[in-house]
Amino acid sequence: MHIVADENIPLLNEFFGEIGEITRVEGRSMSKSDLEGADILLVRSVTKVNRQLLEGTTVRFVGTATIGTDHIDTDYLQEAGIAFASAPGCNAQAVVDYVLSALSVVVDERGVQFSDLSVGIIGVGNVGSLLRARLESMRVTVLAVDPFRDPEEVGELVSLDEALTADVVTLHTPLTKDGEHPTWHLIDAERLAQMKTDACLINSGRGPVVDNQALLAHMRANRNFEAILDVWENEPEVDLDVMHRCLLATPHIAGYSLDGKMRGTEYVYQGLCEFYGLPIRRKLAQFLPEPGVKRVNFSDQVPLNQALRTAIRAAYEIRVDDGVMRTAMKRSDDLRATFDALRKNYPLRRDIPTLRVGVPAKCHDLQDVLAAAGFDVRIK
Repeated sequence: MHIVADENIPLLNEFFGEIGEITRVEGRSMSKSDLEGADILLVRSVTKVNRQLLEGTTVRFVGTATIGTDHIDTDYLQEAGIAFASAPGCNAQAVVDYVLSALSVVVDERGVQFSDLSVGIIGVGNVGSLLRARLESMRVTVLAVDPFRDPEEVGELVSLDEALTADVVTLHTPLTKDGEHPTWHLIDAERLAQMKTDACLINSGRGPVVDNQALLAHMRANRNFEAILDVWENEPEVDLDVMHRCLLATPHIAGYSLDGKMRGTEYVYQGLCEFYGLPIRRKLAQFLPEPGVKRVNFSDQVPLNQALRTAIRAAYEIRVDDGVMRTAMKRSDDLRATFDALRKNYPLRRDIPTLRVGVPAKCHDLQDVLAAAGFDVRIK
């Protein structure tokens, strides 16, 4: 079989090498000519998979190594009899880590504890539900909204209006323009005006869920309002005026942990094997390297909030990615190419649960809050 794949999908040879011949292609510029003779197409979120790309090709299976599927015309795939697999939840932990690191900056800036914050979570799918569980276990007040979920399954839900009253609002929805609850420009000028004048908006989901020009105007009019953006309207084109106003700005890498990316490849591999009736011979555990930072130890003298911030940033320091992006964009003559290069060359990062944290036996509160945040707590 002939496999055409985005060149940035990890472990292509390891998972798919024995299944067929692999041709690597730049994902954002992939075209129909790249699919000549292809049986299988493997993509990430930067490739639009639709009739225009696939009609008249020999592709019979499409896999996306991502949680989101709004870049895939699934109606066309069904109409054309093309099998499809995605990777729901593959990088949920990585996105949660991103939000926790962002919140660690917010609490430092405001001189408060995590438990002093209220957080509105818009969308409680794979990411939002995991984030909710983490935050509530960390004693953070959560206001969650999702019109598609059953409160009996995911816990108490509130209205969007109520969720927007939180200190921090974080977005975890797909991008949709149709239906009863479209999310395109869900956060517009009117909804921004509903938020606290000193609130913080985090978007690590889909860029156009936030009207970026309305956000820019709102930040100009409300100097204490903050935004943390990982995704951007019209990316890879980034509005530098919006970026400069943001508290933190990153290049669509919230879900880019090594674990998350590799897990996405594994999920698609499993879907492909199921479709073709092949045995599953590869497991992710075979390929994951040792974490760069294996363990952090705390004494019984460290304040709880300080220990939590330190552990989160040992696992993932969002301010590094913010600094790298701002420097690269400032020096860039081609913002689109720079944005894509930042994603393509993103350094190794591991999920929070891979980090062991040593805590004295008598520090029960510290053990509890670190375990709640997802760390591998070890008693010493």
